[in-house]
Amino acid sequence: MFKQLKILVVIPALGSNYGGPSKCVIELVEALANTGVTIDIVTTNANGSEELNVPLQTWLTQHNYRIQYFPYLKTGDYKFSFSLTRWLYQHVSDYDLVHTNALFSYPVLPAHWACQMQGVPYMMTPHGMLEPWALAYKADKKRLYFSFLEKPALERASAIQMLASSEAKSIAQLNCKTPIYIVPNGIHCHDFVPLSNPEIFWNEFPQTRDRKLIIFLGRIDPKKGLDLLANAFKQVRHQFPDSHLIIAGPDNTGFLATVRGYFDVAGCLDAVTFTGMLNGAIKYAALAAADVYVAPSYSEGFSVSVLEGMASGLPCIITTGCNFPEAGEAEAAYIVDINPNSIADALIACLSNPQQSKLMGDRARKLILKEYTWNRIAANLIKVYQSILNQQKSCQHA
Repeated sequence: MFKQLKILVVIPALGSNYGGPSKCVIELVEALANTGVTIDIVTTNANGSEELNVPLQTWLTQHNYRIQYFPYLKTGDYKFSFSLTRWLYQHVSDYDLVHTNALFSYPVLPAHWACQMQGVPYMMTPHGMLEPWALAYKADKKRLYFSFLEKPALERASAIQMLASSEAKSIAQLNCKTPIYIVPNGIHCHDFVPLSNPEIFWNEFPQTRDRKLIIFLGRIDPKKGLDLLANAFKQVRHQFPDSHLIIAGPDNTGFLATVRGYFDVAGCLDAVTFTGMLNGAIKYAALAAADVYVAPSYSEGFSVSVLEGMASGLPCIITTGCNFPEAGEAEAAYIVDINPNSIADALIACLSNPQQSKLMGDRARKLILKEYTWNRIAANLIKVYQSILNQQKSCQHA
């Protein structure tokens, strides 16, 4: 049924320094391709301050999908790729539907314009970039860009994919009439069944052995709330001197020195291990070694690392900015206000009540492995694609 469907995915960059959204797009594309959909990705070779060492402007076959990288020119916060722009105008009509990822980044704009010019339906996924905190961050740069470029593209899209119900409510304030579909991110069951061996992590970071481990898994970025976590962890250390914090994630904006300063001022830097980005076996071993997972974010689209923490069976503390109210409704995570005291209280509660925390972690694991797997999400997204194409066909025949 789906073998005739041909989808183009456009994303500004896929480098590992960009964290969750890049990883999510790859994993979703793999899951979609496993259903028989023909799917291609086009992107740039950007990777933070570096460039990916990949062949450019040629198709690379990755398992069951293709990817093509294009060179780019960086000006301030923006990436311009004239070769990608030219390719999009020449080739969007080869596809049934175009699915763009991200806002406030040039590479997706010509995809929207080319689709509008050639009558190709397109779907947009903002990945949390329309959240109030995200819009307020560097607001002066974003205001005109959004009004003149992004909002018209949103209004002419066939659909907008929101990753969470709370994210969908936020976009209502923008008075955008485009149909909205909620399709979250996911995980692969095989990464968490069975759980990993924590010894892999302890051997690499021996200072974390025999400690009450709290893990933060994500980019070193202002929106992640690490300033809040520093003040919260200071309070935790008063009650649990043997507690230790793992901060596992890449620093793609040079923000690490500032973050270290937060913990230094709080007087607990000596109890923090910065691991850098963890991938594969050692990442899952870190989750297996931890006692508690924390996401103190000001704003998220829908964090895969939260799903990973929950799938690992950890008691998870996430802020309201993480956009996952369903976890609270299922009593599968602590959802707290975005402030240090609320985060500290929840961390202390988890460490003080290990039996209750384990029950919460068990509920979390069950919820994620049942409802938030990539196979399930890919099947739901295909239904959205089909709905868009059926609607377009109906309009053409009207």
